[in-house]
Amino acid sequence: MPSSHSPQKTAIVTGGGRGIGRAIVEALAQEGWRVAFCGRDPERTAEAEGELQARFGPRISGAAVDVRDPHAVEAFVASVLAVNGRIDLLVNNAGIGRFAPVDEISIEDWQETIETNTSGPFYFLRAVAPAMKSAGSGWIVNIASLAGRNAFAGGAAYNASKFGLVALSEAAMLDLRPFGVRVGTILPGSVETEFGHPAGHGAKPGGWRLAPEDVAAAVLHLLTYPERALPSTIEIRPTKTGKG
Repeated sequence: MPSSHSPQKTAIVTGGGRGIGRAIVEALAQEGWRVAFCGRDPERTAEAEGELQARFGPRISGAAVDVRDPHAVEAFVASVLAVNGRIDLLVNNAGIGRFAPVDEISIEDWQETIETNTSGPFYFLRAVAPAMKSAGSGWIVNIASLAGRNAFAGGAAYNASKFGLVALSEAAMLDLRPFGVRVGTILPGSVETEFGHPAGHGAKPGGWRLAPEDVAAAVLHLLTYPERALPSTIEIRPTKTGKG
């Protein structure tokens, strides 16, 4: 891969309009990357695009894409390749949380969680892999969760989706490493965002949780490794806890 300050490098960030995704877009932009991000809500995505372009110029672009739609994902990736000619980094960050006991969660919430958190990253990974394999380089970073290693009551759908994403990441890493394409997984603990939490565990401003910028820092850190090195899993926990 070229140096992290090369203005020619291109990244895709899903769920890039707010929260962790927004922090990742901003961190990459500050390093000189071209970034194409997507979000599900057209108005929020357009608003975020305007704010980011005001700071970083037209090398940052946003598009409304539902990661659950493989055809929309393929069209978005094709458009990024058509404009930039390359994709050096994919960050699968888009995700949702639907929390309820396993016998109470609705079929709709189950399907939306699995499709967004597990199938969406698969669709994007599948769409970008051919270009990266052809280039003989590239990074795919999947933002999972410590909930992908540790189940909790009320987390049936979320846990299943994140356990699945971890497994997908590890299998994809083995499939793609012979082609020079590296796949890494970041598993954050609680992060201070608007993201839904189980009852009684919502975000509190100024609290003990990680900041979105902490996860963005981990993404940038992965990019500093030489091509011979593949740090495939990073777990990030808050230094303190919410207990006491």
